Amino acid sequence: MHREDSFLDSLGEGNDVQEDSGLLKVGEKVRQLRKRQGLSLQQLAEKTGFSTAVLSQIETHMVSPSLGNLIKLAHAFNIPVGHFLTEGEGGLVAIVRRDERKIVSRYASKEGVSYGYSYYSLGADMKDRHMEPFIVTLEPSATGHTEKMSCHEGEEFLFVLEGEMEVKLGKLTDILKPGDSIYYHSRIPHLVRCHEEKAARILAVLFAG
Repeated sequence: MHREDSFLDSLGEGNDVQEDSGLLKVGEKVRQLRKRQGLSLQQLAEKTGFSTAVLSQIETHMVSPSLGNLIKLAHAFNIPVGHFLTEGEGGLVAIVRRDERKIVSRYASKEGVSYGYSYYSLGADMKDRHMEPFIVTLEPSATGHTEKMSCHEGEEFLFVLEGEMEVKLGKLTDILKPGDSIYYHSRIPHLVRCHEEKAARILAVLFAG
């Protein structure tokens, strides 16, 4: 096995990750920032374009924000997106062991109904970083929810590790398979999901601008 294949295999293995012990409490940070900046849910809704109901669900951990929504929240608070993913001050070097990945799981309800999306950070301990690397698992949604195109500042690079990924970018629709990648400006309306109801795993690197 080539070194590159071995490395990609290790990125794709998610079964060893302990989600309970490594779960990032993003909602708590959103609530703390909102109160620290003296914003009501309605005021934050106006700054982000989200409904107050969605913001309330995020703050109470009923749903975790997608990566695009996380960037919009960061812009609304005028902070780096990494603030939501970092515990402590961080350092100049970040080594992430397989069993120490910081998970952000996205659910539609406290009952754990799948929303088709979960991810964990590979750079949470890096101080003053400009890129945000993630491993993202795309799964068929169990909610019947029709996902909307996302649009925000920054750039995104996606590399398919396992399965097949459907990407919609403006008027472009394409299917990416393992080894395929795509790089685009995220201000272009875009939607990424698994293809044909089969789970996919991707490496995503975001620059939030």
